[in-house]
Amino acid sequence: MVIDSPLAATRMKRMNMPTRTSKPLIVATSRLIKLCANITKLLSYIFHAVLPNKRFTLPAYAAPWLAPKNDSTIPQIIWQTNFTNRVTLPVYLNYLFNRLMAPRFEYRFMITEARSDFIKENFDDTLFTSYSKLQIGAAQADFWRLMVLYKYGGVYLDIDAHAIWPLSRVVPANIDELYVTTRKGELSNYFIASKPGNPNLRRLIDQVQQNIEENTLTNVFELTGPGVFIQLLDQHTVPTVSYRHACNQGNFTNEHFQYIDKKAGKWTREQKKVSIIRQEEP
Repeated sequence: MVIDSPLAATRMKRMNMPTRTSKPLIVATSRLIKLCANITKLLSYIFHAVLPNKRFTLPAYAAPWLAPKNDSTIPQIIWQTNFTNRVTLPVYLNYLFNRLMAPRFEYRFMITEARSDFIKENFDDTLFTSYSKLQIGAAQADFWRLMVLYKYGGVYLDIDAHAIWPLSRVVPANIDELYVTTRKGELSNYFIASKPGNPNLRRLIDQVQQNIEENTLTNVFELTGPGVFIQLLDQHTVPTVSYRHACNQGNFTNEHFQYIDKKAGKWTREQKKVSIIRQEEP
């Protein structure tokens, strides 16, 4: 595993965790994956031109392909969400590739309605009420991922994100949490690994709820997304890994294939037309 924060690396050493992995090998592997993924993406244009209505079903649950070898502090579960479970070929290939990179992980997936049901069943009415005020799916997904990881733990990946190194190597068995950093060196939330009951996730949940109730922010990024992580978490005290050594986005799929059945499109466009938070009637 590659830990990029110096203090986090010190913490890993104290816990006798592996911190040395061949970074050039990981980067070379990721570039090969990107090349192959982009080829499949190009071919998918032909596939969907011939079969424009063909869709593939993402399962709500899929068992591990292989039996887990060891107990892990972070449960070996991949979590994903989307507005629908009926997806295009590129999105489905992205899903299959993640299964290949994490054969000992079970897979769990929720659509919009399932997310709402989960929060209503597992959290208090105040949190559910705050969540229900969100009108944009991406903002709902931001909030849900914090709560599902807080409840069950595991590894969250955006629907267009894929591992570029075996997930069990990226997330070792005796680590409590792990966050990804972007090209700019900032924290993001398209990859999150955590044990259940993580106090840092609780802080993030509380901050998102506060942002919703205050209703002063007009951008999903700041209100529910990576901006909350950047605001609350100190990269020098939490374990982080660069996207270059863990997880990439948008190689297998793109906005066209992800939102082909959603007229509103990506959240960056949707938030210009729709208020993120539902306005209360007087």
